[in-house]
Amino acid sequence: MSLPKDFQWGFATASYQIEGSINEDGRGPSIWDTFCNIPGKIADGSSGVVACDSYKRTKEDIDLLKSLGATAYRFSLSWSRVIPLGGRNDPINQKGLDHYVKFVDDLLENGITPFITLLHWDVPDALDKRYGGYLNKEEFSADFENFARVMFKAIPKCKSWITFNEPWCSSILGYNSGYFAPGRTSDRSKSAVGDSAREPWIVGHNILVAHGKAVKAYREDFKPTQGGEIGITLNGDATLPWDPSDPADVEACDRKIEFAISWFADPIYLGHYPESMRKQLGDRLPTWSPEDIALVKGSNDFYGMNHYTANYIKHKKGVAPEDDFLGNLETLFYNKNGDCIGPETQSFWLRPHAQGFRDLLNWLSKRYGYPKIYVTENGTSLKGENDMSLEQIVEDDFRVKYFDDYVRAMAAASSEDGVNVQGYLAWSLMDNFEWAEGYETRFGVTYVDYANDQKRHPKKSAKSLKPLFDSLIRKE
Repeated sequence: MSLPKDFQWGFATASYQIEGSINEDGRGPSIWDTFCNIPGKIADGSSGVVACDSYKRTKEDIDLLKSLGATAYRFSLSWSRVIPLGGRNDPINQKGLDHYVKFVDDLLENGITPFITLLHWDVPDALDKRYGGYLNKEEFSADFENFARVMFKAIPKCKSWITFNEPWCSSILGYNSGYFAPGRTSDRSKSAVGDSAREPWIVGHNILVAHGKAVKAYREDFKPTQGGEIGITLNGDATLPWDPSDPADVEACDRKIEFAISWFADPIYLGHYPESMRKQLGDRLPTWSPEDIALVKGSNDFYGMNHYTANYIKHKKGVAPEDDFLGNLETLFYNKNGDCIGPETQSFWLRPHAQGFRDLLNWLSKRYGYPKIYVTENGTSLKGENDMSLEQIVEDDFRVKYFDDYVRAMAAASSEDGVNVQGYLAWSLMDNFEWAEGYETRFGVTYVDYANDQKRHPKKSAKSLKPLFDSLIRKE
């Protein structure tokens, strides 16, 4: 069991979750700044105003990465820090741009390879107010392409670009359940605007077109001289049938992955939406114009994989309700025999099940022709971690075991199953603003003492990854 000799590993973060300094040096507001200001949207009433103060602590973060032996670091850009109003005809904020240029220079000087995500959910608020943000295909895709071009030109030293992080979350949580910014939903107790049955599918489609435009721009105008690679990061869970003897449950397992991952990956790799989605959603699922599918099909140099958990899947009978986004099925933590899929964590949706990681790596590889895969996020929260003492928190044996189990499952998929996995970025470098869960949930390998000058305390898990990868990465 081993990993390729040039395998890259490290940690991942996102701009709104760690940077803070939301009003510093000309940054404009994002949809998450606006969303956090709405009472009741964030569990502890918090926001990313300060977060981990990383905008002002880049040296500290790089020193931390270096001390842990990381060879790579995935981070995202704040679009509204670079173009405060977001649009292609709006002014560029040089201070914001210079911040990221210097950060990449500093990472490389310390032997750490940057993986840059252009957009990790924090769309400039001005674009949402101007034309509905993600909902406007022509305007949004043109503005995103412009932002991408600005960054490609400014940071030629970055060789690995990710267009979007988890478009499923932006689409479903932002426009179906309303759980994430901008919070649109048909549930009028949560939002005055939104159509949960139609808007998520429009948003997902428009994100794919924007991705395609950015990739085309990179490949035609930057890649010939810069020589880098570009792809998208998709999230999805592993699936096991609630009743393995029921063909309907077995079939529903694939359908769950199709509604989560293949929604985006099928157009990129195969040139169309999954048949299961077309069958259930009908004309609510947008159709592909020849021009748009030409942009999107073949637009991945690598597959970015975010993965955390697994579920037992039980099919539902009858017609799915219009606001269903799972594929007319139930996701459960216990199967028909009462077996539990994995231990409880602080996150209601997350139960560790490492074999599912290996299974999903294989599922994706077989469906999409064994593409190069970077695992761009993988990690876990701990039940009650935020209420523990510092001494208890840094002894995070549960997280150590999670990483050990998952990384070994990945290594087995690589060396025994032929999966072409080339990188792994653990989520997350440090505790941070965990979106709608605020600061109550911690995913970091480093404890951040928010109340005491943001002091960073590496946990046992932070120090466990270097020896783990050293033991698995082939030397020859």
